[in-house]
Amino acid sequence: MMFRQERFCNMIEVLFGESEAASMKAAKCRISVNKTAPPSGEVSGWIEGNANKVICLGFMLDMGDITEPADSLYRREFLYSLYAVSQWDDEEVQNEMKNIGTFYAGELRRLESFLDQGETVRIWYSDAPYSRCGLYHLCRMLERYENEIRVVKLPDHMALNHRIIYCGSWGEAAPEQFAGFLSSEQILSGDEVRYYACLWEELVTGNSPLRAVINGRVTGVLEDFYDFQIWNLLSDRPVKEARLIGEILGIYRMGIGDWWYARRIEFHIRQGNIRVVEDSRKHYARVICRVKS
Repeated sequence: MMFRQERFCNMIEVLFGESEAASMKAAKCRISVNKTAPPSGEVSGWIEGNANKVICLGFMLDMGDITEPADSLYRREFLYSLYAVSQWDDEEVQNEMKNIGTFYAGELRRLESFLDQGETVRIWYSDAPYSRCGLYHLCRMLERYENEIRVVKLPDHMALNHRIIYCGSWGEAAPEQFAGFLSSEQILSGDEVRYYACLWEELVTGNSPLRAVINGRVTGVLEDFYDFQIWNLLSDRPVKEARLIGEILGIYRMGIGDWWYARRIEFHIRQGNIRVVEDSRKHYARVICRVKS
């Protein structure tokens, strides 16, 4: 176990989503808050580490124009347009969301600094589209370096308390669970880095509005690719928008955030395909239904 703990502590950890990066930071620094050992038989994730070595590259590169750099003004404005559909009342939160793209750009610069220092990098990725795109994009940058690169891929399911649990993204992993996945850690060879970088270049050339994982491959798709999920669950019976989105996330579990579905619902309201039965300044609180054809 000591070998596992040492491996967990000393590397630069890269993740592609805000919640999973926060969980990783918690896993790295929990011991500094609580020195007690984990219960007997439990996988230890409560090990000393440096939360400053956790990098979050939450650019959501499965969506939008990817011919523009990840740290471009376009990507910053695109990210805010996604998050803004939640319509926070808190001015401080709104300002934070406006600066989220700038924060991720800073994270990219931090990672480059660590790479320049020869640090070993460990990438935690999954089959969620944003994560696979994040990995491919990152490999395009890693081609310039000779650092040791390790990867941990989230399995599509795992056994927990005698049940099989489907795993959609690292955002579903609790902080204490990360160390338990190190048995699947692998070194990413230079050939693999170049291969993933080439896959990214192919996606950039296609530059579709969306990228989805289809039969294990990241593929460019049209902007309405996920709309069938809305139509499968929305009828002419009024339902609160937040509940509809929650049902979509619970049933389909495709690694797509609630804000994307809110964005598409808003689009179909403007197109006249969805009717607002009870309006609200907060879109998630609206009551909506499908317009009868």
